[in-house]
Amino acid sequence: MSHSEGRTTLADYRGALTTRAARRPAVASVLARLPIAMIGISALLYVQRETGSFAAAGLVSAGSLVGVSVGAVIQGRLIDRFGPTRPLLVVALLSALSMAALVTAIESHAATAVLVAFGAATGLSEPMVGSASRALWTRLLPPGGARNAAFSYEAISMEVFFILGPGVAGLLVMAPWAGTGLVLGVALQFTGAVLFALSPAVRAWGPSTGPRGTLLGALASPGMRTLALAALGFGMVIGFVEVAVPASATAAGEPSVGGLLLSAWSLSSVAFGVAYSLRPWPRRLGLRLPALLGGFGALVALLAWPSSLWGLALMMLLAGALITPQSTAHSAAIEVVAPAGTAAEAFGWVLTAVTLGLAAGQSVSGYIVEHAGPGAAFLAASVAGLVLALAVWLLRGTVRVPTTATVEEPELVGAR
Repeated sequence: MSHSEGRTTLADYRGALTTRAARRPAVASVLARLPIAMIGISALLYVQRETGSFAAAGLVSAGSLVGVSVGAVIQGRLIDRFGPTRPLLVVALLSALSMAALVTAIESHAATAVLVAFGAATGLSEPMVGSASRALWTRLLPPGGARNAAFSYEAISMEVFFILGPGVAGLLVMAPWAGTGLVLGVALQFTGAVLFALSPAVRAWGPSTGPRGTLLGALASPGMRTLALAALGFGMVIGFVEVAVPASATAAGEPSVGGLLLSAWSLSSVAFGVAYSLRPWPRRLGLRLPALLGGFGALVALLAWPSSLWGLALMMLLAGALITPQSTAHSAAIEVVAPAGTAAEAFGWVLTAVTLGLAAGQSVSGYIVEHAGPGAAFLAASVAGLVLALAVWLLRGTVRVPTTATVEEPELVGAR
């Protein structure tokens, strides 16, 4: 059994988070990633407030998602090749400039096409601290429980940020200036990215001295392609639900409850994610990826059953239990399937796959909700998850250490 497939303990979490060299980058990473969900929602609400159009706001949000999906891979490849410091400092500056341009365009009531272009630029230049932070743990901790706990911490903390972000954005959009949340979020992200990039442990991560990879990079590994397919299915199911749940609340005459219902499954996700990491199942990652995706798809089908919002909330709590375990499994699988020297890029591909899945799920779900109602969208989400889980199961044999390159453990930095 691979070391990345085992269980973790609470002591492993404590050991990972108290590693001396990890303290500064871990704090900086929190600062950089905390506003990740807040920025997108703030931009959407800000554009809607200034233009009076949800359609324009949705297009800007979509442009940002496209930018993120492209930027995640590009930045990941640059980080693997040159180390995180220089790429993160450059994109942090570009992010601040593109966000300033977006705010200026919104305030001057520029054409929607201009807003979409600047939205895409902000997504493209969003500092991928998450990719670098995940890859950094392999340089700070030896293989084993503490490293697995660090990967779980990354997934769980991101879920917490996605719980807090929309709520904070909703409060700040009520400030005297509707762009307050957007500017504050970018300021936090910029500060965190710079502090992370300049921390000693990150600066010790120098340029790669190994041979250059193929044009496909991390996707040269068949197992990496299987992992991307699992991540795509994960994002697609969530995308369906993120449209169908608010639609259910609106149909019930309580449109403001939609966001609270989505928060419900994030809460159970965090709670169950910690428990699951202590005893993951199935033990083999090749089976764990399709099992978790298939289980998620099956549980989402239950959302079509309740006739009340209280019942829907209960089912959301149940379905949400398998969100963080999937994120943790994706992170652990990278260590098994990614070719040597591509950890940050591999994480970028996972993020891209999830983002594209979200976009596809939201688009199809919107059409189904309009023509057949939220219940049909929940069932469609279930079918999509189960079908892609079957595809991942058929490819389960590829989830192993790639033969295209020798997997080397990076030299550990930062003793306790």
